[in-house]
Amino acid sequence: MTEQFEFTTTEEQTGTVDTSVFGEETRAEARQIIARYPESRSALLPMLHLVQSVQGHVSPAGVQFCADELALSVAEVSAVATFYTMYKRKPCGQHLVSVCTNTMCAALGGDAIYRTLGEHLGVGHEGTAGEPGTEGSITLEHAECLAACDFAPVLQVNYEYYDNQTPEQALELVEALQRGEKPKPTRGPELSDFRSAERQLAGFFDDLDETVTGPSLATETVRGAELARERGWTAPSMPDDAELPPLPEKK
Repeated sequence: MTEQFEFTTTEEQTGTVDTSVFGEETRAEARQIIARYPESRSALLPMLHLVQSVQGHVSPAGVQFCADELALSVAEVSAVATFYTMYKRKPCGQHLVSVCTNTMCAALGGDAIYRTLGEHLGVGHEGTAGEPGTEGSITLEHAECLAACDFAPVLQVNYEYYDNQTPEQALELVEALQRGEKPKPTRGPELSDFRSAERQLAGFFDDLDETVTGPSLATETVRGAELARERGWTAPSMPDDAELPPLPEKK
């Protein structure tokens, strides 16, 4: 069953939730996000990331804030926030550790990695070890797919990749995070923290040069393209007289 937000007080039910946690700077950034889109409601996804960059999760106040800024109902915002797993309904730790347990990763050790980390941290799915938001606190989750089957088993920390992991390597990584260290990801930029990553997902890059620094591909990923180039393989071109399907009629 999908977990729902619980609006239990009269204030929450009448749409008068206190949103003062979102100061003028955040409100100005929200309006910058809205200005990117021809329809304001299209800004909801990055707005929810902005909320998480402030609070570490999407709270009832965050839902109300988005509803107010976008002229949407609380129900409309809640429907989106509860549909996507990237929006957290409980405060996250300084770091979000996502372990892929989908087919490829699970077969190659993803389940063992998740079990090892869960036992070490003493938490289950979306549980947090330590006080949420404080240094060294960790939120653990299993992820359905991290789109990196060529590096299985993989995990992410704040959406940065750590490839070809073993339970022992993953445990060392998490222990380092708990000590306040930030081990370098296999690919991508230097590791930040969950709230900083959420700010980037909202479209704000406070240090763009540092954000884009780091390798973005690996030999395994481009091996097929390299083989094709070495052997002169090309895809067949489309014949000039090929019949294309008709475009659907506009209604």
